[in-house]
Parts: sequence; structure tokens; C-alpha cells
Amino acid sequence: MNRSTKKALLAAATEQDPRWASVVARDAGADGTFYYAVRTTGIYCRPSCPARLSRPENVVFYTTHNDAENAGFRPCRRCRPDQLSLAEGHAESVAEACRIIESSETAPALKELAASVGMSMYHFHRTFRSITGLTPREYATAHRRNRVRSELERSGTVTEAIFEAGYGSNSRFYEQSNQMLGMTPTNYRAGGAEMDIRFAIGECSLGSILVARSDRGVCAILLGDDPDELARDLQDRFPRANLIGGDREFEDLVARVVGFVEAPRLGLDLPLDVRGTAFQQRVWQALRGIPAGETVSYADIANRIGSPKSVRAVAGACAANPLAVVIPCHRVVRNDGGLSGYRWGVERKRALLEKESRR
Repeated sequence: MNRSTKKALLAAATEQDPRWASVVARDAGADGTFYYAVRTTGIYCRPSCPARLSRPENVVFYTTHNDAENAGFRPCRRCRPDQLSLAEGHAESVAEACRIIESSETAPALKELAASVGMSMYHFHRTFRSITGLTPREYATAHRRNRVRSELERSGTVTEAIFEAGYGSNSRFYEQSNQMLGMTPTNYRAGGAEMDIRFAIGECSLGSILVARSDRGVCAILLGDDPDELARDLQDRFPRANLIGGDREFEDLVARVVGFVEAPRLGLDLPLDVRGTAFQQRVWQALRGIPAGETVSYADIANRIGSPKSVRAVAGACAANPLAVVIPCHRVVRNDGGLSGYRWGVERKRALLEKESRR
């Protein structure tokens, strides 16, 4: 296919259905997300099928291969859309490995996991990271951290929770506990009891803004319309912490944050207390590398962290961001440049981007 023909097909795709662009590009990454059928041949294919392209007006799209067959179309003999693709097979293998990790008392060795799904260690490690955004070891660590949190909430003692979560000794757990929980295990188990969190609520061009700080650093920057709701949100996050209203010195910190909201290019150098999974931390770090006045797509962030297939997980990490503006999830947009959901409202996202572009 020459360049002009391909360009004409892509132009037709834009006018009809954006999925056609994946068909023209024979994008294997789109396999499994939809199927296309050709009315003139009665055959349906995967997006990556190497068969000669049909005219766009003769093509219809389906979400599943069963939908295509129920409509009377036959599976292509070249791409075999009624069978698992290589990518789908990899996804099944990784899902099985995740189940093994989650059901094991101790983290399985890489060699053992790879053998259980019929892959070499190198290929399994690369595939696992591409799909989940984590290495098998990081996934096992994240799962164990979740188990620790769950066990601390229900076990009789901290020691019991540590061993139930799979740690072989107290000392090994306590080496990581502060980074994992953001506080001592006893305080976490008590819902943040005895932990002091100072906070204050101010006003900015985006509405009300709450800034909270623990001993480790700023732990929450929340935006909203109702100051009382922001205070309740903070209380829900730390139900038994000592929430202390800010004094004049702390209000100066809030003023610095408000100044950053109004003039983001000035930067904000503050210690942060950011708690999240290993994957979320990687996403948030990538977000902080986006310059003010620029935007990227969720797919761009997935590529930057070395996990191109984790676009939905990237969107989830953006939604879980507890630090508005400082971790600039508002600079992430859809592939077509459109504004997608924003935890603090799409209108605030638009206002932030317009403010940054003007400056």
C-alpha cells in the first residue's frame, strides 16, 4: 500500500470510526479490544490481521468475536480471531502467575513462576512487567503490603499480623514498615491514633483548598466547593489521627500552595508524604516530570514507566492521587487531546491547563 492510499484510508477513518485507524496500522495492541467484519466477504478479523484492507464503508465493528459470529460472519483463516491471540495468551499467563503469587505464603521464585506458565524466565519477566507495570517481585511485595494492612485491621496483635502477612521475622518487617504504612504499625492499626496531622483550609481561584501535613511532609492537598466536605475527607483518611488546625505558621504553608496553584511555573519545593502502591508511585513520579504548560496522554505515561499496556492502571493511579496540583494529574489527557475525568472536577482541570498555558 502506498503512502497516499494509506493516508486516504486514515482520513476516511477519522470521519467514520476511530477504530479504523488501528486496522489501517494493523495494531496488535488493539487485538482483543474489538473485531472488524467485512460485509462483502462475510469474514471478521482482528485489528492486526495482515489481510488486504477493505473499503471503510464495507466494514462494521464488534466488541467480541461472538457478536461477529452471531451477526453471521465467519472467522478469518489468517488471523484466527476466534482463538486466543498471542497478547491474550500472555495476559492469561500473567493472570495465572498473579493468582499463584496471591495464594502463596511466601513469594515464589521467578524460575518457579515462569515454569508454571510455560515461559522462559527472561520472557516471563518482561511480559509480566509489560502487562502489570510491575516486576513479579514488586507485585509480590505490593500484595504482601496489602495483606499487612488487612491483617493489622483484624488480627489480635501486631506480631500476629506480621506473621500472617508472610514475614519471617519482626525485624524484616519493621525495616520497611514506615515506608509501607507512613506510621508505626501500632498507629496504623489504631487508624492513625497518636499521629498529629496539621491542616488548614484556604481559598484560591479553583475554590476551597485544604492542605494537610504529617511529620513526614505534605500528605494531602484537596480541592472542592465545600470546606466542610474537605475536612470530612481528611478525617475519613485518618479516622483516629490528631487533626490539628493550622496556626499562623502553617497558614503560611497554605499560602505557598495557593501561590503555586495561581503561578505553577514558580515551582513548589516541599517535603511530601506520599503513600501508594509501587505502581502508583511510579506513575506519580512520571507525572511530576511533566512541565507546566504541557500535556501528555495516559498512553504516554504508560510508555514512560515501561508498561505500555497499563493505560487503564495509569488512569486509576491518577484518580488515586492525594496531592492536587503538586502531583499534576491534570496534565494528562485523552489520546485525542480531550479532557477526561478529574478527581476534583473537569472544570478545575480545564482551568488549571488554561492558567498554565497562559503563563
